[in-house]
Amino acid sequence: MDPEERLEIETRIVGVLKSVFDPEIPVNIYDLGLIYNIVLGDDHKVTVTMTLTAPNCPLVEELIEEVKYKVAGSKGVTDCDVTLTFNPPWDRSMLSEEAKLELGFL
Repeated sequence: MDPEERLEIETRIVGVLKSVFDPEIPVNIYDLGLIYNIVLGDDHKVTVTMTLTAPNCPLVEELIEEVKYKVAGSKGVTDCDVTLTFNPPWDRSMLSEEAKLELGFL
C-alpha cells in the first residue's frame, strides 16, 4: 500500500477508536490515552495495543470486542487483533487536551 492509502486507513482507524467510549468515563478511549499503539500491516491487518483505566474493569471483554469489531469493519482493514497491557499503567497524564477539557481538568 502506498503512503497516502496508509494515512487514509490510519485516520479512519483513529476515527472509529474515537467512537468507542470507556464504560465508566464519558470520554472516548483514544482521547483517554488508552490506545498505546496501532500497527497497520501490509496485509491490512491491524494490531491495537491498549490498556484500561483500571485493571479490574468489569466490561473489559465488551470493550475489546467493540474495538475489534469497529476497527476490523473500517474501510481498508481486513482484521483486527487487540493486545491488552497494563505496562505502563494508565494515569491522568495520558489524557488528550480534549479529554482534560471534557473532564474539567483544565
